Amino acid sequence: MGQVTPTNRRDVLRAGAGLVAGGAMANGCGTTGTATAAPPTSLSASPSSASSSSSAAERLPLQIAHGPRDSANVALTFHGQGDPALATRLLTTAEQHGARLTVLAVGTWLDACPTMARRILDGGHDLGNHTQRHISINAMAEAGARKEITDCADRLQRLTGSIGRWFRPSRAATASPLVARLAVAAGYPHVLSYDVDSLDYTRPGASAVTRKVLAEVRGGSVVSMHFGYQDTADALPDVLQELHRRGLRAVTTTELLSR
Repeated sequence: MGQVTPTNRRDVLRAGAGLVAGGAMANGCGTTGTATAAPPTSLSASPSSASSSSSAAERLPLQIAHGPRDSANVALTFHGQGDPALATRLLTTAEQHGARLTVLAVGTWLDACPTMARRILDGGHDLGNHTQRHISINAMAEAGARKEITDCADRLQRLTGSIGRWFRPSRAATASPLVARLAVAAGYPHVLSYDVDSLDYTRPGASAVTRKVLAEVRGGSVVSMHFGYQDTADALPDVLQELHRRGLRAVTTTELLSR
C-alpha cells in the first residue's frame, strides 16, 4: 500500500468552497468520536528538494502518514463528529493561535450539523471525507464501502461545492487496497493517515493528550485528534503553545504537503 501514484497537482489540491458566511450552529447534534487503529510508520510523503510544489505533489504516495521531515510545519487533523459546540471551540482556539486544522468529516455529522462544513472552511481549515457512517470500512464489501465514501462526498459537494481535499478511512489508520482504489475512483488521489495518534478518544485527560502529542510530534507530522472530546478541547491551547515554542507551525494538510 506504499505504492506511489503520480497525480496532477490540481487533483491533489482539490479546491474547497470559497469562504462563505456560515449560519448559526446547530445544537446537540452528532456523537463522540471512536477509536482508530495505530498507524504504521512505513507510509510517508516523500520529502521534496528545492523543486516546485507541483513536483512535490507528484511524489506523494497513495497513502500518506506524514509530510517532509525537514519542514517546520505539522498538520493537526480532526475526525469530524461530536458536539458542535466543542468543534467550534477547537476551531476558534486554533484560529486565535494562528493555526489551521484539517477536519475529516463524518457524513451523518454533516447531515445533523450542516453549518459546520462552512464554519470549517470560513476559518481557513481543510475539510475532507471520513466516510458517511464511521463504520469499519475496510471490512465492508465493495458496494457498501463505495457508498460510504461517495455518500459523504455527496454531502460535502452539496454543502460546499467540493468533495473535499482529503479522504481518511473510518475505524482504521490506513485503507485496504480495495478502499484505497474506491477512494481514488471517487476523486481522492490520496488516503490521509497519520504518524502521531493523540489517543484522545480514550478520554485520558487533557494533560495526557498534551503529553502524548508533544512526545511524538516532529517536523512534518500528521497528528490524529477528534472533535467531540472535552480533553481535546482543553489540551489544544497547550499543544499549540508548545509547538510554537519549538518553532513548529500547525498548518492545513494541503499546506504541509504542497512543497
